[in-house]
Amino acid sequence: MTKAADALGIARQHLSAMRNRPPPRPRGRPPLPDAELVADIRLLVADLPTYGYRRVHALLRRQAEKTGRAAPNPKRVYRVMKVHGLLLRRDGEHREERRHDGRIAVDQRNTRWCSDGLEIACDNGEKVRVAFALDCCDREAMGHVATTGGITAEDVQDLMVATVEHRYGPVNRLPKPIEWLTDNGSCYTARDTRTFARDIGLLPRTTPVSSPQSNGMAEAFVRTLKRDYVRVNPRPDAQTVIEQLPGWLAHYNEVHPHRALGYRSPREYIAQTREAPSGL
Repeated sequence: MTKAADALGIARQHLSAMRNRPPPRPRGRPPLPDAELVADIRLLVADLPTYGYRRVHALLRRQAEKTGRAAPNPKRVYRVMKVHGLLLRRDGEHREERRHDGRIAVDQRNTRWCSDGLEIACDNGEKVRVAFALDCCDREAMGHVATTGGITAEDVQDLMVATVEHRYGPVNRLPKPIEWLTDNGSCYTARDTRTFARDIGLLPRTTPVSSPQSNGMAEAFVRTLKRDYVRVNPRPDAQTVIEQLPGWLAHYNEVHPHRALGYRSPREYIAQTREAPSGL
């Protein structure tokens, strides 16, 4: 010991103290056990395989609020999902898109509604075409029409009636004008459609030609519906898809968390903001 201390140029007592020093204690709190959290996450992603960690965290937080438990930290949810291979895979391809410079979202409900359509292919070759309407504030899917043919002007007028009745009941005309934002599809720009819209109090608004991003909220809803519902559910034929649509939209309205709504679902947002003055 003395020779080693002399060689290192330090006191023998200091070298002895260093040799006999106990191992350092780990800093910070020990990590929480993950087994229960992993089980909860696996249950969620089994039914919602297209949800990333932020939406999974929103659902876990919602469950915790209902049961009176403490909600997990989003960073912990991310870590656990990463360790157990539950994170979504990112597409390596980056696609460049035109961005809409205007603001589609509004701060008050029932001031602007948007509408668009999508096509769902079935395993037997049939196609279901769907048109829908959203509120540009709370993102609620208020109505839809579905057909195996093309969406016609009459279908859009039926959608308008269903949307108005969803928010205001069986009225002949809206109590105040509401913008109706769509692309330039023929079913929306038809003279009969625009006349009918004005008759019931809607103000038709169309996006610039060749700029679907100008109706970006509706475009985002199409992506959500295809990713989170269409792709993960059976689509043997058109009738099966049409029968499933109301359930998909109900789940979207009641459960699907939105980043713009503080990771609340449309119905949660409506319920929590209804105490303040709204468009209803």
